[in-house]
Amino acid sequence: MRVLIVEDDRTAADFLAKALGEAGYQTEIASDGETGFELASSGAFGVLIIDRMLPKLDGLSIVERLRARRDRTPVLILSALGAVDDRVKGLRSGGDDYLAKPYSLVELVARVEALTRRGPSEGAVTTYSVGDLVLDRLSHKVTRGGETILLQPREYRLLEYLMRHAGQVVTRTMLLENVWDYHFDPQTNVIDVHISRLRSKIDKGQDKPLLETVRGAGYMIRNDRR
Repeated sequence: MRVLIVEDDRTAADFLAKALGEAGYQTEIASDGETGFELASSGAFGVLIIDRMLPKLDGLSIVERLRARRDRTPVLILSALGAVDDRVKGLRSGGDDYLAKPYSLVELVARVEALTRRGPSEGAVTTYSVGDLVLDRLSHKVTRGGETILLQPREYRLLEYLMRHAGQVVTRTMLLENVWDYHFDPQTNVIDVHISRLRSKIDKGQDKPLLETVRGAGYMIRNDRR
């Protein structure tokens, strides 16, 4: 299951991501409220962990906007404000749980596990489609033109991330952090190798290639090819 961490303290966010990763979750980090809301709105996450005090858009506003759109993705709110009134305000904004700082990582992971047991949210995205390329997130099945494409686990994660950001340039840094869980560049050609393998599987023999290298910027799954 994917967990979105919306936290402007990068050190704290990295600790969270590491703890959740060790518990078997895939994580993505947003460092400001506007980016967090945009990612949360994609429906690609099973649980949202949102810090209350954020630049650009505060955490409670993110939750209120999501609930106004009938998005029922479980939300755990983090905050240095731990008084009863603060917790009540967080829960009334639409949060499912509220954890005051400082917190125990063990407790946080346990709370995330409790939220995941509530089942998938009503608005969760289970399928990504770009042209005749379809990725089913429940079965992990990928097809193009109705034909099944067999992918290795890392290739699947790479394609899922690219399709979730279809039409957008995805940088090497974004791929390293969200597909390989590296927060540094190991100076290898690992991304190029996997992109090449993925391209050969989804585009080979096709009239309309979808996976594009944007020179000097990154990669993109095109969703507007004619």
